[in-house]
Amino acid sequence: MPAAAGPPAGPPAGPPALTDAGLPALLAARGVPGLVDVHTHFMPANVLAKVWAFFDEVGARTGRPWPITYRTDEPQRLATLRSFGVTAFAPLAYPHRPGMARWLNEWLREFAARTPDAVPTATFYPEIDAPQYVEEALEAGLRCVKVHVQVGGFDPRDPLLDDVWGLLAQAGVPVVTHCGDGPNRGEYTGLGIFEEVLARHPDLVAVLAHAGLPDYTAALDLVHRYPRVHLDTTMVGTAFTQAFAPLPADWPARLVDVADRVVLGTDFPNIPHPYAEQVAAVVGWADADPRLGDAFLRAVLHDTGARLLGG
Repeated sequence: MPAAAGPPAGPPAGPPALTDAGLPALLAARGVPGLVDVHTHFMPANVLAKVWAFFDEVGARTGRPWPITYRTDEPQRLATLRSFGVTAFAPLAYPHRPGMARWLNEWLREFAARTPDAVPTATFYPEIDAPQYVEEALEAGLRCVKVHVQVGGFDPRDPLLDDVWGLLAQAGVPVVTHCGDGPNRGEYTGLGIFEEVLARHPDLVAVLAHAGLPDYTAALDLVHRYPRVHLDTTMVGTAFTQAFAPLPADWPARLVDVADRVVLGTDFPNIPHPYAEQVAAVVGWADADPRLGDAFLRAVLHDTGARLLGG
């Protein structure tokens, strides 16, 4: 008697989802020597606690919960990053009021001194002594800067900052700049405003955080028109941001002409999803267009970040 027919076969199962534990194997399989992350956050404990409290409140205000996936102490967070295969990272902090940046820069300098895989970083705010403390940071070996226009609530075109932008442009130090309108528009956000800074300082190595989310097209336009502007991948293409700021359907094809100016960023530890989801998004772009492939994947995950951070 013939065996009973089973249920009809469905479509073949896709590859298993990438997990944090699977990151080292992925890197080895694709020829990536390690992850270089230009957009992570390490801060004094009291400042980080306030940042986490802010995200805890976001869900109640917006209906879009933002759980902190890696809410652990500093030693554990460092061990977690290294377990993913991260070999170098930029620990970023940012002020929201005058007088705060200098203190943060002192903390960041000490953190980098005791953390070999963390590059020296700094931040600034529009205040009279900003050129002085940025120049001090440059003399101490500064390799990356964070500017958060939205949280800081300041105009990046402020005359108090003109000398600062000039110093950083001359030094060729990358400035990870959150200047887009996402996730919420601020008084001085918008890529049109930041373009006025670029027009005055066209040699600035600006890294547009979150690829300019939600205005990805305008961000790519700046990359095309200013040869030292880059995009970071922070939260771009993950399920969380696709829900409110989806990428253009032809995003991989749009990256072909700027493949060497896209760099890994994640927002670790303040992300509402596993770290591997960000890497998986980049893998998806690389595999979606044969003009990208493994060369693009290695550039985004390692080579471009290593070039920007130097050292």
